[in-house]
Amino acid sequence: MSIAPAFAEQVTIAALGDSLTQGYGLPVEDGFVPQLQRWLDETGADATIINAGVSGDTTAGGLSRIEWTLTDEVDALIVALGGNDMLRGIDPAVARANLDGILAVASARDLPVLLVGMDAPSNYGPDYEVAFEAIYPELSEQYGTLLHRNFLRALAALNDRELALQRYMQGDRIHPNKAGVALIVEDIGPSVVKLAAIAAD
Repeated sequence: MSIAPAFAEQVTIAALGDSLTQGYGLPVEDGFVPQLQRWLDETGADATIINAGVSGDTTAGGLSRIEWTLTDEVDALIVALGGNDMLRGIDPAVARANLDGILAVASARDLPVLLVGMDAPSNYGPDYEVAFEAIYPELSEQYGTLLHRNFLRALAALNDRELALQRYMQGDRIHPNKAGVALIVEDIGPSVVKLAAIAAD
């Protein structure tokens, strides 16, 4: 049985992101976008995902390429950026401004958006952590987007952190392996179905 609504026509969704979206360290077919595409196909969602992930990209990089990412064929947008900003200790205010700029472009084109956040590390202190994690729900409310609070939520929810790292992450302990991506796709997939339904409406 399909869990997806029937779409009048196929929807094209651009997934703007960094290495997590791009599929760093994995065969192409095992990356986030190909696995998400198969998941959508299996659930009956008539949607095509374009991989607009660039390894190492920050929110600034995403802002610099959002205009040409949103070609005429794109009906909706997934924004999954911020992880590299946090790894580099970039000021949350700077990351917020960049994400604001990306969402403003999508809003001007009347494109529905799924904003995907990240859990901030604690090594920069609690103020940084709180400020960064607040970016996503606040911008989502401002622009009326769908929100998935943490790209890695499915892995973070596992009780045994060390076992999760061994079983679902690559050797760098930063990027998910094939099995880890599968868990992430199962978690994010329903939100993408909602996004596609909004775009098709």
